[in-house]
Amino acid sequence: MINIIGLGYIGLPTALMFASHGVEVVGTDYNKELVATLNAGKTTFEEKGLDELFEEAVKCGIRFSSEYQKTDMYIVAVPTPYNKETKRIDPAYVIAAVKQVMTVCPKGATVVIESTVSPGTIDRYVRPVIEKNGFTIGEDINIVHAPERIIPGNMVYELLHNSRTIGADDKAIGEKVKELYASFCQGEIVVTDIRTAEMTKVVENTFRDINIAFANELVKICRSDNMDVYEIIRIANKHPRVNILSPGPGVGGHCISVDPWFLVGDYPTYSNLIKQARLINDSMPDFVLERIYNIMKEKGIKEVSKVGFYGLTYKENVDDVRESPTLQMLESMEKHLAHGVKVYDPFIKTDMVENQYHDLDAFLSDVELVVLLVAHDEIKENMDKLKGKVVLDTRNFCTLDGIYRL
Repeated sequence: MINIIGLGYIGLPTALMFASHGVEVVGTDYNKELVATLNAGKTTFEEKGLDELFEEAVKCGIRFSSEYQKTDMYIVAVPTPYNKETKRIDPAYVIAAVKQVMTVCPKGATVVIESTVSPGTIDRYVRPVIEKNGFTIGEDINIVHAPERIIPGNMVYELLHNSRTIGADDKAIGEKVKELYASFCQGEIVVTDIRTAEMTKVVENTFRDINIAFANELVKICRSDNMDVYEIIRIANKHPRVNILSPGPGVGGHCISVDPWFLVGDYPTYSNLIKQARLINDSMPDFVLERIYNIMKEKGIKEVSKVGFYGLTYKENVDDVRESPTLQMLESMEKHLAHGVKVYDPFIKTDMVENQYHDLDAFLSDVELVVLLVAHDEIKENMDKLKGKVVLDTRNFCTLDGIYRL
């Protein structure tokens, strides 16, 4: 049996995937309301294919509890935030989970940490906690790091098909965990040491962040001198060894916008490029606000209440708002005492912010300037409804003529 700790965006799909492939699973979360929802037969967030996977896992006997289980295999998938001042990881949730595991686990149990951590986190924080509690690592308890590698909106497919990395002190333990993940994972599974696994995951997201930052810096350069960044990128990408990404309103989610800071916090002397990329991407919400201000002046729109933000989530067709550029923009506006902007997102069913709408037509009828911040399918399929509006497309997907872009 596997006890999966943490039933959020990573833990829940992972638990369901294991269970639906014949592995006995108990999912544990300290949030009793969340556990109750799952036991009532309902998933806790929207994700393509998740409901069907949930039904299959329930048929296969998955259980949910707020209690840690006594078993020989644990998978920890709890949040790993970072300190916004020091830029270093906050390992508190991981440490708390490991401490709880040690109160119930039998001798020789394996703890797999799926949570993304900075290189050296397990050495600096997890091992000392285990040893302080009188456990001998490698005898009483085994530590493994198997960082997740999935993206909201395509989680089920990527769980099945993406390659995985297993970091372990003991190769035999690593192979045992590899065999477990191979129950569903069709991608290549690489076994290495723990520190390499830690670094690999952070490096992957940092690579993506730097590439996004290049596109975002290009859009600022081109905007400053009245050049069409999208046409420039389109032509440049015809070169066989060039693949420039598209600029956007910022970087959200709990991977790309967070993981690079781990390297900046731990290696400040050597992470100059990484830090600059993070600063560029973090500056984009304010860049969009400046663009909105200039468009309002050009079009004679004097009231903020006539501006509408389409999209609250950090990416299209999911309900995940973690580190959302839209929320960053609203926070920046709040600091400058700017109020009244309208907000709408079809995936956010409850009120999260002021002036939030839950009907697209009502939202559009009350605004003059629509800022497209997320490329949900809903708006792509209703482009005609934007006719007659001033439109700022921050994602370069609107097909109407005469609109503004970044």
